[in-house]
Amino acid sequence: MNPHDIEEFELDTILDLIDKCYGYNFKDYSRASIKRRIQNLASACNCEHISELIPKVLYQDNFLDKFLKGMSVTVTDMFRDPWVFKIFKEKIIPQLRIHPQINIWHAGCATGEEVYSMAILLKEEGLLKYSRIYATDFNNHSLDIAKKGIYPLEKMQRYSKNYLDAGGKYSLSEYYDVKYDVAKFSRELTERITFSHHNMGVDQAFGEMNLIICRNVLIYFNKTLQNRVFTLFYDSLMPRGVLLLGDKESIDYSEINSKLTAVSSKARIYQVR
Repeated sequence: MNPHDIEEFELDTILDLIDKCYGYNFKDYSRASIKRRIQNLASACNCEHISELIPKVLYQDNFLDKFLKGMSVTVTDMFRDPWVFKIFKEKIIPQLRIHPQINIWHAGCATGEEVYSMAILLKEEGLLKYSRIYATDFNNHSLDIAKKGIYPLEKMQRYSKNYLDAGGKYSLSEYYDVKYDVAKFSRELTERITFSHHNMGVDQAFGEMNLIICRNVLIYFNKTLQNRVFTLFYDSLMPRGVLLLGDKESIDYSEINSKLTAVSSKARIYQVR
């Protein structure tokens, strides 16, 4: 076997072990993405070859947490792509006002910045008190950060600019308290959010939702897993429910394409027909 074939075999072996030992299936993630992440993990563990991770998978108690942390998508911002929030307010907020209870699922929430962004938007539109946000991820480390709602103060300047660019009505600082070098978001926001563990790759539909947000996660999945997740989202949406994706993601050519219509193709906002 040549070096490339050996490395591919090692990668398949690791993925099989993670699936069989822990029930996490990463085989339908983008091959290039998952290979790069596992190579980075091997390097961080001072392993020359991917196969050197095998004993860690089998015998090291805390290795799963380290593995999941390495596999998850944690690149995020508050009010990421501010123009999307502007379009969302224009197109979707008026529709949400008709519901006595607004159920929102933020799938793949990572460390929670976009969850708090949506909570702030709903607060300023007078809808937060009628809303319940369910924020999920398979990475428990990321969920712990999200639950605390505590972020480095040095990031707040950039987040504040995004907030204002997104049409924020006040100052972002009104929604958090400062202690030393961190910002902690207010209880008024956190009490409307339920954080929980959920793996889109294997778990079932997540209730009946008026809105599902999953931005910049599906780009790391292959077509098979994307279709699996799209079907999961469709099964979790109520009639006329809304799906918000990342700007490089689309339901075009997916198995649910005919079941939803584009409210804004630019902002990747779709609605059940």
